[in-house]
Amino acid sequence: MATDELRGRTIILTGANTGIGRATAANLAARGATLVLAGRSAEKTVPVIAALKADSGNDAITFSALALDDLAAVRRSAVELLAKHDRIDVLINNAGVAGAHGVTKDGFEIAFGTNHLGPFLYTQLLLPALRKAEQGRIVNVASRAHLSAKGIPWETLRQRTITTTGLNEYAVSKLANVLHANELARREVGKSAVTTYSLHPGVVASDVWRSVPWPFAGLIKLFMLSTEDGAKTSLYCATDPGLATTSGRYYDKTREAKMSRVARDEALAKELFARSEEWTK
Repeated sequence: MATDELRGRTIILTGANTGIGRATAANLAARGATLVLAGRSAEKTVPVIAALKADSGNDAITFSALALDDLAAVRRSAVELLAKHDRIDVLINNAGVAGAHGVTKDGFEIAFGTNHLGPFLYTQLLLPALRKAEQGRIVNVASRAHLSAKGIPWETLRQRTITTTGLNEYAVSKLANVLHANELARREVGKSAVTTYSLHPGVVASDVWRSVPWPFAGLIKLFMLSTEDGAKTSLYCATDPGLATTSGRYYDKTREAKMSRVARDEALAKELFARSEEWTK
């Protein structure tokens, strides 16, 4: 049922043409948000926007071109977005890849570059607009996979994916998502009302797994949730009034959950932030 609950709030959502992102977008559109769907493909996203408008009766839904594996493209996207939106209430960093192999246009391992470095730059560029909101929120869709990452292997981040499945590299990128949210939360204390969250959406039957080779992909998908269930924790972090003064926490199944010991390492989070600033400056 359509409502006006989020009327007047501007929400940027990356990777919304399929999977968790599309389910998240459908919910936000039905609640009246001014919604920007940022993604690589206008061809795939514009039909989704048309369907969302028809289903929700909400015409305040637009597309923004964004290629997270190309830092120059990320900058262009942010500049174009800020020209249209002076204030942003919520940024949901949902887009990502799993099981992919290769390097980004800037020479970073594909999962790390696409899942962390691109969203890091995008977030930094949009941060001034988020600070103008009454209570800006940054939501990083991470994964329980971060629990298996033992740290950040700095020496491998500028080379092609090493493992057969790409899942080790995926875990590192998801650890980076959690560390990023944690460090940004600490940096915004006393500076703004911006709060940050990282989360595990559940193992969801979405296109993020399209690059994982068979039979690994088939085994993973045996235990997957629906995209609607997968969107619940993102929506909780993005909109629940009860989280307005909570920041830098990790969530699973719409509840605060325990992040890994490595993810709680403040020195590592600071180093990752500093290196990410250097790589994206």
